[in-house]
Amino acid sequence: MDPQFSEQPGGVVGKPIVRVDGRDKVTGKAKYSAEFPLPGLTYGVLATSPIAKGKILSIETAAAAREPGVIAVLTHQNLPKLAVTPDTPEGKKKTSAPMGFMPLTGDEIFYAAQPVAMVVADTLEHATHAATLVKVTYQKGEPIAYFTDPRAQLFDPQKVQDGKTDGHTQRGGAQAAFDKSAIQLTATYHHPVHNHNPMEPGSTTAVWDAPDRLTVYESSQGITRTQKTLAAMTGLPQEQVRVITKFIGGGFGCKGSTWPHTILTVQAAKAVGRPVKLMLTRPQMFTSMGQREDQQQTVRLGATADGKLTALLHTKKSTTSPWDDYAESNSKIVDMLYATPAFEAQYELARANVMTATFMRAPGEAPGSFAIESSMDDLAHKVGVDPIEIRLRNYADHDYSTGQPWSSKSLKQCYARGAELIGWSKRNPTPGQTRDGRYLVGIGMATASYPVHSTKGTARARLYADGHAVVQAGATDLGTGTYTVMTQVAADSLGLPLEKVRFELGDTQFPSTTGSGGSTAAGTVSSSVFLACNDVWQKLIKIAVADKKSPLHRAQPDEVGVEKGRLFLKKHPNKGESYADLMHRAEMSDIEGMAEGKYGAGYETGRSGSPADTGNQGSKQPEAEHSMHSFGAHFCEVRVDADLGTVRVSKWVSVIGAGRILNAQTARSQILGGAIFGIGSVLMEDTRRDPHLARYTNADLASYHIPVNADIPDMTVEFVDEHDPYINAMGVKGIGEVGIVGVAAAVANAVFNATGKRLRELPLTPDKVLTGEVVS
Repeated sequence: MDPQFSEQPGGVVGKPIVRVDGRDKVTGKAKYSAEFPLPGLTYGVLATSPIAKGKILSIETAAAAREPGVIAVLTHQNLPKLAVTPDTPEGKKKTSAPMGFMPLTGDEIFYAAQPVAMVVADTLEHATHAATLVKVTYQKGEPIAYFTDPRAQLFDPQKVQDGKTDGHTQRGGAQAAFDKSAIQLTATYHHPVHNHNPMEPGSTTAVWDAPDRLTVYESSQGITRTQKTLAAMTGLPQEQVRVITKFIGGGFGCKGSTWPHTILTVQAAKAVGRPVKLMLTRPQMFTSMGQREDQQQTVRLGATADGKLTALLHTKKSTTSPWDDYAESNSKIVDMLYATPAFEAQYELARANVMTATFMRAPGEAPGSFAIESSMDDLAHKVGVDPIEIRLRNYADHDYSTGQPWSSKSLKQCYARGAELIGWSKRNPTPGQTRDGRYLVGIGMATASYPVHSTKGTARARLYADGHAVVQAGATDLGTGTYTVMTQVAADSLGLPLEKVRFELGDTQFPSTTGSGGSTAAGTVSSSVFLACNDVWQKLIKIAVADKKSPLHRAQPDEVGVEKGRLFLKKHPNKGESYADLMHRAEMSDIEGMAEGKYGAGYETGRSGSPADTGNQGSKQPEAEHSMHSFGAHFCEVRVDADLGTVRVSKWVSVIGAGRILNAQTARSQILGGAIFGIGSVLMEDTRRDPHLARYTNADLASYHIPVNADIPDMTVEFVDEHDPYINAMGVKGIGEVGIVGVAAAVANAVFNATGKRLRELPLTPDKVLTGEVVS
């Protein structure tokens, strides 16, 4: 069988279809995890520690327990015990808990705002008031806030980023190559702590439907991971834990794992025998769901006199928690982005009194790109060539970090189109020479890239004889458009109008698939949805060729094509029938298809490798044969007030190569969101801990600055046409992360072009602009 896929006129894949869930969101019909009205619902509020290090000497809960409406005050002394905790090797293996410590399991305090009690009451107001009456006596210790503290002890981890990356990697004798290089550049880059701050805080509603059956409404980017963690920690079989996440108000990585507040809510619901809802406050969002760690990167770059790289050495120092060795794997993008014959990377960590850091949009690639892309502009300045030219001289025609060819790469086209759109040819190459009144004007650019994290998942498609279909997968929608793009894929695959298809997600009772994170959802779920719909057609074709009354009787299955809800002979397209006629004659009310879709490793292409040929899969193209990445380029113009030091981005262009685009509108929105996220990180975001108390001093949206509309210019986003036959059944690459990668460097490079000052410490606030030294 060789079904035709959505290339015919009227196909909706790729078109800028308005979000199918948009009306529900703007009318309030969409229910988020804290909005399910359960019978007997109670409210949980956390009481947290004001100190970052020490020990609980005593807890007085009587006053809180006497307050009206209070049902329970839970502490480490009376909270129901867990079957498994993440502080053991077995617990770490069985759970996706990102932090190797579970609060309310003992009397030690390890970080500021660590939960020490949970009050459950009949109203949120009663619970909030009672939590203030919990009195704790502490024995205080001397905390460490940052890896830069003189008392902090740096160590070399064996692995970082949850064990995905070696703590020390090298190839090609990088140090010796650097020592022999005609050009030797060394630069150090500093990054503050960043917090995710989605609009919807972390929220959990837990209800024990029976003593051995649990349902959790959770603001989660990955419901299957949450289900597995809750099952392990409660000691229940996985099928007796149900996780529901219908809508998410943003996550950016902080909702990709299962954090302590979720477990505590489940324990509290068990303790009181009623549903419990807990919603983190905004300050608690800074201390409950991880962060992008404070870090320092040093790049040593060796090159020939004409600017061709001979060696790259990258070191990173950062702060981690008392239990875990988490660090973003910045070195990966430094290693793979250019033609680099010799490379070495080293990570160093220091334990401090902070909670464990976690994934934050493009973890590793975003901060790593700031270092390598700023250094590449330094190399261009040193050699005296254009920044784009220095990148072309070092263009990687394969992945030097692995030796593999690319599955596809359209980066040169991104450079060319981005330069055209920004007006690069009019850029003055001499820094500090372009003015517009009081403003210094500069133009900068940087490369973007994000890898494919191989995943797989399943989907179910049910086609009804009356002309509608329901398609299901246990995916989540971060707000990026999963409901919409999967409806498009299913509609085209089944040959139905868009309004006749309903795509359902966010429930572990649906077929399991990947979560929304690491730019894997679109590639994995679209592949599984397409193949599940394809399975429906294969079953219908078998019925048709066996049916004596069908015009397709006795045809070979591979001789039958499908298009717009109709089966037909490929050699005689007029000979065929609709699926509805076939199903009515067979007295079938519906037919179901299921399939597993793969993204990256393990995907098998069809004869020609095109999405239209996936019905006859043959030649295997494993990931081991190709390196798979999305690529792009960001360009921007900035205006720097010469007197005040303020930086404003006045023009922005992003051009991205990411395989097949499922929806032009939602894809553009993804890249816009990533770029805005990056502009915030480079110009204003900075979470600060008191160096003596290790306590956050700006844990709110009044003092933790993020961009608003007035900070962002009109932005241009374009996608280059790119076909990737190796990536998945649809040729789709992820775009959730690539939009932020390189953004900080593009802005910093533009500031250098405007002022002649190379700034290496984020954020680029006015004080740094005014005091920075001009580079000769």
